[in-house]
Amino acid sequence: MTGSSSASSAAVRAPFQPGALVIATLGNPREKFWGMILALAPEGLSLSGAELASFEDFTAMVKDGEPFTPAVVFFPMHRIERVELDLPDGTLPSLAQRFLTRTGLEPSIALSPGNRDQPGTTRSQAAEESA
Repeated sequence: MTGSSSASSAAVRAPFQPGALVIATLGNPREKFWGMILALAPEGLSLSGAELASFEDFTAMVKDGEPFTPAVVFFPMHRIERVELDLPDGTLPSLAQRFLTRTGLEPSIALSPGNRDQPGTTRSQAAEESA
């Protein structure tokens, strides 16, 4: 087995690892959230991302070079109805692919909690650049 195929098979066996891009469906209140897994534990799911209803606005902000900070949230397990990998569906691109196409920025970089070091991703950096 080659290195890449063993890495692929590891991803198939444990797809919901930190760094995976997912869509979480939540109950009470009902909402969907797109983001990158920071941690998954019996207590709940930690994500960095945006509400699915705000995805287009979030993408537009990034594309326009406006400062942004992804939400870092924790959802207790009792709220989680479903978590699915953000994958393409036939000819429909994944949200991550749409984000990359529209912004030119890798979602994993934009959603990383350390993105404060990336240009155009924080208010403080934008303020420094405008000064």
